[in-house]
Formats: sequence, structure tokens, C-alpha cells
Amino acid sequence: MYNHITTKEIAALQAICGNANVLYGDAISPEYAHDELGDIRVMPEVVVRVSATEEVSAVMKLAWEKTIPVTVRGSGTGLVGAAVPIYGGILLETTKMNQILGLDPDNLTVRVQPGVLLMDLAAFAEENDFLYPPDPGEKSATIGGNISTNAGGMRAVKYGVTRDYVRSLTVVLPNGEIQTFGASVAKNSSGYSLKDLIVGSEGTLAIICEAVLKLVPLPKVSLSLLVPFSDMKSAIEAVPEIIRSKTTPTAIEYMSRDTILFSESYLGKKFPDTKNDAYILLTFDGNTLEQVESDLSTVAELCLDLGALDAYIVDTEERKKSVWSARGAFLEAIKSSTTEMDECDVVVPGNQVDTFIKYTHQLAADFGVRIPSFGHAGDGNLHVYICRDSLSDADWEKVKADCFDRMYEKAVALGGLVSGEHGIGYAKKEYLRRQYGDTPIALMQGIKKVFDEKNILNPGKVCF
Repeated sequence: MYNHITTKEIAALQAICGNANVLYGDAISPEYAHDELGDIRVMPEVVVRVSATEEVSAVMKLAWEKTIPVTVRGSGTGLVGAAVPIYGGILLETTKMNQILGLDPDNLTVRVQPGVLLMDLAAFAEENDFLYPPDPGEKSATIGGNISTNAGGMRAVKYGVTRDYVRSLTVVLPNGEIQTFGASVAKNSSGYSLKDLIVGSEGTLAIICEAVLKLVPLPKVSLSLLVPFSDMKSAIEAVPEIIRSKTTPTAIEYMSRDTILFSESYLGKKFPDTKNDAYILLTFDGNTLEQVESDLSTVAELCLDLGALDAYIVDTEERKKSVWSARGAFLEAIKSSTTEMDECDVVVPGNQVDTFIKYTHQLAADFGVRIPSFGHAGDGNLHVYICRDSLSDADWEKVKADCFDRMYEKAVALGGLVSGEHGIGYAKKEYLRRQYGDTPIALMQGIKKVFDEKNILNPGKVCF
């Protein structure tokens, strides 16, 4: 189906990008064979580090002509194997396309290349008195990766997800053609939204080379509230009441004591409180201290009425750093606590979060494995991890498959979906097929064929 890379293609790629930016043979690091998921590993035949849209276009014209598969990779922080070159071919790395190209303060937008890191964009926006609201936990991910998975993060409950902040995308199509979808405008009813098809498509339809992103004015005040509960049921049941309280939390996160202790051990830093089994962490932001303190006070009193054991205001820099650095390290902390892990990234209706989390506890008991979790209680996006610990290869594969089958079935039964923000990639595509059935999958495959008739761009992912 696909052709292999020959010395002729290597020479052509070197002519496009320069010899130093074309890696092949022993020069390719094994790190290029996998993303953060780790258990899906395929080496590319060649790694090409691109620096400009025109280079991407030239590479894709060559790949299209020769029918060579191309997989795009940013920082490699994904968790579903989306950046793994399943069919070998070319791995196109975009991390050198890392420039912030311009700020338009009048239209509240910023133009960036796909290799810009989320943390660098966030810092740039703040330096200019703006906020880029999408806030996934992995701050070293690239903006191109965030757009490709429609990443959400902790602020989604108030501000929405990445899709809500993408005004336009300049992309290279599989045949090498350069196109811009969308525009630097606030509203658009001009035909089908091709830009929105690219967002969340995990590199299967086109290669993102530039993005115009919406910013918002930077809130002047931000305070957090840490609320301990005696059990997870009480904590999660408080969330719908908080949402109905007519306050506007920026973030509503849930966490268990075990996960916090993993983070403490990983970071070597103490969390403000670890005495209780369950916690909700909330953030409020706004332009006046009075407004933010009013919302915070309302929610603190509400939580105490609902059975919270306390309500700690996180108002000093030391406390903020302690709490949010711990929250940001949860994934790495769980990973460091075990020999191997895999993730279930489901989203369920807010009033079903507790039901799902209790179900994972039952699965852990039934299968004799650890299944820690944390997540975005405000929008029902849960990050649940199956830990291998000392299981043998055969036992691990069986337990993992059985647990995933049951968790995804439970999520669907509760009215949820198989992925809230990490995408489908290679690892989760069978679960997507089971949930959606033949017709939606056929429609997705039809869209893919219109964009990529030869199926050379990130083949084997999402709906194939």
C-alpha cells in the first residue's frame, strides 16, 4: 500500500530541509518510536525537522507523489499513540516551528506557529496583559498538539476548550497545497467550518502550520479554594450544587488523598492538607477582589453546608505554588509510582462523576490492581489510570483490556464519551467504533477520504 523511503527520497528531503534536519538509520532516537503512552512503538524510516510552512508543503508534495505515509509530531506528550508512525515512513517534527508571529491587541488575537509550547504562549499572553484560557495539565505540549486534540484543561468549566479559541488555521493538505481556513473575525457563517474539522482531527486531515488564536483580557484577581471531604461521593455531589450557585468558578478539580500523596512523593514537597480522603480544588478569577471574594465565600459556605470538613483559601504565593504544582504533577506522579500505566480519558455528565469513580474503585477491587484518578469535576472529564505494578506481561494485557472494556462501556451507559480531551489516536479507536457504530465512522472515513484520498497522513488513527 505504501512505498518505503529510499536514498533518493532521503536526498530530496535533505534538499528541502537541510542535511542536519533529516535523520535516518542509527541517527533516529528510539524516543521517536512512541509518545508518552509508551506501549505503542514503531520506528519511523526518517525524521524530518521542518522550520517553515513552505518546507512542510514540499515534504508533503514528495510524500504524495511517492505514496509515503507521514506522521506529524510535536513534543510527543500525547497519551493515545497519535504521534506514533504506525506505517513507518516520514515522521514530521514541528518543534522548530516555534515562533509567536504577532499580537493583535485590537482584535484580541495572537498568531503562532504549531511548535510554540503552551507554557510559552501563556507567559507571552500574560506579559501583554492577556490570558490564553485553554489550560491542559501538560504545559510542555505544543499548541499544534493542543489544537489537534481539542485540548481542554482545568479552566474549561468557565472558558471552554481549545476549539473556542481558534480563529483561523493555515494548513498544508496531504497533497502539499497550502490553505487557510477561518479568519481573524469573531463570527463566521460562511459555509462549512473546515477550520473546525481540523481542530481535534489528530493530524489525520492536514498539517497545522500557523494558528490565529483568541485571547481574553487578563483577570486582575485570582484566588483558589481547597475543600476537603470525608469521601469522594460527598465531594462530587457538591459539584452540581456549586455550578447552580450562580457563581462562576474558573476551575473545579477533584482529587483523592492517594493521588495527592503520589504527587507529594514525586515533587518532594508537602501539600497543605492530606488528612482527608477527597478534595475539591476551585479557582475563581475576575477584575475586582470584592467580586472574587464574594464568589469564593458563597461557595465555601455552600460546601460547608454540604458536609465539607473545611475550606482553605489559597491566597498566598507559597500556598498557590504548593497546591497547583501538586495538581500539575499528578500524571507524572502516578506514572513514577508504577512500572507501567495506561489511561482512560472519559467524559461523563457532571451528575454521573461519582457513579463512574465508584465503579473504578469496584474494578480495582475485582481485578486486584490500583486505579487512581483525578480530573475536571466541573465538566465531567476524568483521568483514570490502570497501574501495572508487579503484573506479568500476560496478566497486564488481560487486566488492562478487561478494565478498559468495562470502563468505556460504563461511560457510554452513563451518557458519556470515550475521550474528553486526549483524543483517540491509535490506542482508543476500537472503543470509538464501538460507541459510534457504522454510520458515524463511515462519515468520518468519508471526510478523511476527501482530504486525503491516498490515506498518507497519519494513517491508522482515529477512524481507520
